[in-house]
Amino acid sequence: MQDSKLRLGVNIDHVATIRNARGGDHPDPVRAAEIVSAVGGDGITAHLREDRRHIRDDDLKRIQDATDLPLNLEMAATDEMLAIALAHRPQAACIVPEKREERTTEGGLDAAGQHNHLQRYVHELTEAGIRVSLFIEPSERQLDAALRLGAPVVEFHTGEYAHAQLDGDRERLASELKRVSDMAALAAKNGIEPHAGHGLTYENVQPIAAIPQLAELNIGHYLVGEAVFVGLENAVRRMRELMDEAR
Repeated sequence: MQDSKLRLGVNIDHVATIRNARGGDHPDPVRAAEIVSAVGGDGITAHLREDRRHIRDDDLKRIQDATDLPLNLEMAATDEMLAIALAHRPQAACIVPEKREERTTEGGLDAAGQHNHLQRYVHELTEAGIRVSLFIEPSERQLDAALRLGAPVVEFHTGEYAHAQLDGDRERLASELKRVSDMAALAAKNGIEPHAGHGLTYENVQPIAAIPQLAELNIGHYLVGEAVFVGLENAVRRMRELMDEAR
């Protein structure tokens, strides 16, 4: 079982999305990182996409310089992103699937089907002292692939769980929650640190947060959306409270 303190990583991509919609420098994702640090967040997550639709290259160093929080760089398994990760040396790199036409990351990485392709990226990032995470579906096949690849961390995609909650499908919700719970337990048993994220909200976070083996949740879009109404400080504090209550 992991330490009872569940870490909260805040994805600040969509602060940059708002900035880029108008051009210029406002709102600055660096300011968001500073706020997250001040109100008890445990890490900053940022996805540098191929098309640079939100976080941009120059944001990475500015985020790293602005706070002492660890940076978790979400990245596709491409040579361009590998070079950027090796240049910036974030504490963690989470390898995610990426398609230019998608609005957001849709589903987990096929670590099993892409084992040979991923092997070099996991190796080179690890050799550079960067903690590698694979963003995968909560399935035994994908978890086994992560184990064979030597990834120390997996982040389970909770999108299906979130969709079931939105649809009011209690049976599917219970099934998806059990799937995440079972795979978190199996990951921990095999020495892999399990994280979770995608689609988590005030309404659905607590059952996920209550899974004892999970060490970290990464939440972004919902918190940035709530920040429009209540401010980022209050949004992060409320999520932190709900996670702590669940433990």
